[in-house]
Amino acid sequence: MTNLNGKRALVTGGSRGIGAAIALTLAENGADVALTFQNSPDRARHVVASIEKLGRRAVAIQADSGDPAAIRRSVEDAVAALGGLDILVNNAAIARYNTIADFAVEDIDALLAVNIRGPILATQAAIPHLGAGGRIISIGSAGADRIVGAPGTVYYMTKSALQSLTRGLAQELGPKDITANLVQPGSTDTDMNPADGESADYQRSLSPLGRFGTPADVAAAVAFLASPAARHITGSIVTVDGGMLA
Repeated sequence: MTNLNGKRALVTGGSRGIGAAIALTLAENGADVALTFQNSPDRARHVVASIEKLGRRAVAIQADSGDPAAIRRSVEDAVAALGGLDILVNNAAIARYNTIADFAVEDIDALLAVNIRGPILATQAAIPHLGAGGRIISIGSAGADRIVGAPGTVYYMTKSALQSLTRGLAQELGPKDITANLVQPGSTDTDMNPADGESADYQRSLSPLGRFGTPADVAAAVAFLASPAARHITGSIVTVDGGMLA
């Protein structure tokens, strides 16, 4: 597919898992891609090499998504490397789990900084570079609508904040013909939540399809929302969870 030919995308947290799948899928659809990473330079280089094999431009930018200056710099570096920006995918996130009674303040602050403040600041930096037809796509979690295990409450809270951010951006940016949408994965087979992990059987039991999703499943939804076919979709939440919320 080449429906993103000429488009330039930035995927935050794009060196592994869902982020890497999104970066590769956008490239497969014709986009040039910049991706950020923090602690996985080898994986980032591998994703870049894979994109370049597709004949697309790619660049990896080291940036801490909890650092406001680094976030702004990463957007500017992406624009400089690709010659502009058409698509922003707010994917970078961290997960910390504990009961509310025992949650450490530093863990709360880290979750708020990366999972909420990070997407806001990346979007803020990207808006001046997005023209008509621009796309902002954030990656949330189906846990925003269904808490699966009390220790995930604060993490899921940060993901629910992306719903309000997405709807507000749709209102703010619609007059500029820029769309904003949210993709909410359910249980997805990644390093953070492997399909053979300790709670995997329980998670599978929550899905009518009885299986984990793959990063490619999430990436397919992102690629659609980035495409011309989704020009009239904004402020929407697309849940890729195997029916967990059904």
